[in-house]
Amino acid sequence: MTDVAELGRRAREASRELGLATRAAKDAALLSMADALDSATERILAANDDDVRRAEDAGTEAHLVDRLRLTPDRVAAMADGLRDLARLPDPVGEVVRGSTLANGLELRQVRVPFGVVGMIYEGRPNVTVDAAGICLKSGNAALLRGSSSATSSNETLVEILRDAVESSGISADCIQLVPADSRETVKELMRARGLVDVLVPRGGAGLIRSVVEESTVPVIETGVGNCHVYVDRAADLEMALAIVLNAKTQRTSVCNAAESLLVHADVAEEFLPRVVAALQDAGVTIHGDAAFTAYDGVVAASEDDHGREYLSLDISAAVVPDLDAALDHIRRYSTGHTEAIVTGDQAAARRFVAEVDAAAVLVNASTRFTDGGEFGFGAEIGISTQKLHARGPMGLREMTSTKYVVTGDGHTR
Repeated sequence: MTDVAELGRRAREASRELGLATRAAKDAALLSMADALDSATERILAANDDDVRRAEDAGTEAHLVDRLRLTPDRVAAMADGLRDLARLPDPVGEVVRGSTLANGLELRQVRVPFGVVGMIYEGRPNVTVDAAGICLKSGNAALLRGSSSATSSNETLVEILRDAVESSGISADCIQLVPADSRETVKELMRARGLVDVLVPRGGAGLIRSVVEESTVPVIETGVGNCHVYVDRAADLEMALAIVLNAKTQRTSVCNAAESLLVHADVAEEFLPRVVAALQDAGVTIHGDAAFTAYDGVVAASEDDHGREYLSLDISAAVVPDLDAALDHIRRYSTGHTEAIVTGDQAAARRFVAEVDAAAVLVNASTRFTDGGEFGFGAEIGISTQKLHARGPMGLREMTSTKYVVTGDGHTR
């Protein structure tokens, strides 16, 4: 361990300084970072064009190219995400709970930064900005290891962010890019125990599994999203149609896009022709069961199709006899990310919420809302599908730990 170890040591030093920074100092740095992105939009897009061109020349799948591509709107959204973070309360120092014990000791549990956070992620250069901003606001130094496919974009973004942070009086080493020119740097980052406090992998199932299984650094596991929309017998079918279309087509290359559709048999005769036509008009290929394949253009679904995260204009679809069957199907194929029910039956909604085991369960709303920005958390560092510490969109509070502060007056035990 050479380069990564040195980056880790510098990050550790920067994290000590950043952990003591005031909210005003951190917010000023975030606003400076946002302004710098706006000012450098053309430079960022030029670097991104290089990455996109290489990806397309290499025959990269369309949904992966979409994740990689930046536009003026996407750069502006990254900058706005940093400004949103500046408006949010600082989690560091927040008292989680406190009390005075019977013996007079004052006990407080307070939020503190992790220290150094390592990010290992694929494709999406917006993660570079989101992670850097969230880590800075929560008092953590960030070691960012993006994919080689986004090298030009990430190098440009990190250079811009570091200059902005340094101009605000905070060490530039609180944001560092781990070289993506070798797989060895990933392994070094995963084994940098003592230098890196926590790792967050963000990407496909293979990447996440590799980091979870091989890392000696503690990992907060993010997960893939085979997200279901279940249209219940008591659903408003106009509402259901709008939700299915939004969940599937609003942006296909993200983990909270719907990948599976379930329809109650009692409304299938009325709803299927409408939803099939609407999805096909939007360019979606439906991988359906026997009820769906009765319609032209629907492909027969295999067993694997029902469990896939497509990240494309594809969706699996099935008719179920009742709510119990819908719940069984979701238990079998869900990745525990986001599941949605469309229904006017409050009893059915309560059962669905109680029995579905996922990071987010939505009633009469699109799965696309499972997002840190949409939840009011500002930018997010990922969607956690684990059950320890953080679950769902990981915003500022999820990027902190806690410590106990005990104040006495000469107390001895």
